[in-house]
Amino acid sequence: MISLDVRLTRKGFELDCALQSDARILAFHGPSGAGKSTLAHLIAGVTRPDSGRIVVDGVTLLDTENRVFLPPEKRRVGVVFQDALLFPHLRVKTNILFGQFFTPKAERRAPFDAIIQTLGVGHLLERWPATLSGGERQRVGLARALLSSPRLLLMDEPMAALDHARRLEIVTLIERLRDEFKTPIVLVSHSAEEIARLADEAAIINKGRIVAQGPPLDVLPGAARLIEGGRFGLINSLVARIAAVDEAYGVTRLSHPAGEILVAARIAQAGEARVAIKATDITLAKAPAETSVRTILRGRIARIEVNGNALAFVTLDLAGGDKLIAAVTRLALDELGLALGSQVYALVKSVALDERIL
Repeated sequence: MISLDVRLTRKGFELDCALQSDARILAFHGPSGAGKSTLAHLIAGVTRPDSGRIVVDGVTLLDTENRVFLPPEKRRVGVVFQDALLFPHLRVKTNILFGQFFTPKAERRAPFDAIIQTLGVGHLLERWPATLSGGERQRVGLARALLSSPRLLLMDEPMAALDHARRLEIVTLIERLRDEFKTPIVLVSHSAEEIARLADEAAIINKGRIVAQGPPLDVLPGAARLIEGGRFGLINSLVARIAAVDEAYGVTRLSHPAGEILVAARIAQAGEARVAIKATDITLAKAPAETSVRTILRGRIARIEVNGNALAFVTLDLAGGDKLIAAVTRLALDELGLALGSQVYALVKSVALDERIL
């Protein structure tokens, strides 16, 4: 999908990044000022590097050695920023159609009606941008980017300015774009929760360098120590089958190969539900005991990463193949005698599971 090797020097900052990825969604993650957005701007062509090469879907966008530089409008990289940057003097429909203006007719593969239906913006087509909510503006921005039939969809903190409800709405839409339109996505995000849920691969950027790259649950624990409050943003994502709704107690029982997950709410839909579990909300135990905790998942310790302070991030291989990361103290690990290969139980309070993000 994407291959790059670029260098850029500015006053007080130096970026030197190289990566290759075929992920459906590749996330750039790291602390503020690390270079995430700068790298995204280099891909989009709105910033020129001092030297380097960028190839997307087999097309060379930049090659300074051979004096190749495709301008932004010819790169076919759909871009969605925090602010959708809609044209205020154009109605929504015209804003969306503008997305295909620079795409040659022979390469316009994106179906207008399908995009409008998927993003749910049909009722907005005659509106002016000034009358839209934040979530509506982002959906229109996504529609405009997709209608350009992009080789790559580049999303730079698209949910940072949205409230909780609108953020969840856009996360769900991104999942649909990934699955229904097969458009590869580069997502710039400071949210470990978003990355754990959406990305197939994450590149951790710090001080202008890529310090780690791999599956989100493999590289996010290391990133947590780079970001202020990072351990609180590290969130696991599991999919489990909805087994039953207990009307008497108002809870929903989810079936997972590692054990039952109990959610303190009624979930109306059938089929499967996605559960988000904060690493800091997980307690590890060597054996289940009589406790008020109803969600107890079986696993084996596959990795222990110590951040040099009080904490350790423990990765569990759960029964069924999923992974789960718990943030615990090094003191607890030592006193329980936990090590690589130890069989453990992950305990999660039902009230810690947020049914709004299932």
